[in-house]
Amino acid sequence: MAKNSPAEFVRQVRQEVSRVTWATRRETATATGMVFVMVFLAAIFFFLVDLLLSSGVQMILGLGG
Repeated sequence: MAKNSPAEFVRQVRQEVSRVTWATRRETATATGMVFVMVFLAAIFFFLVDLLLSSGVQMILGLGG
């Protein structure tokens, strides 16, 4: 593999970065909102599963009161 000079490396990096398709502000906001919604839904799901499993274990072990 041939060694490039630092200037050649910087030129190649700039060339590659110019090819990147960057997300718009609206796309970024939409994706962020979707992530928050999915995290909220996952938290609710795992809370309910934990509640169900802990109730089952308490009932089996007779610790339910």
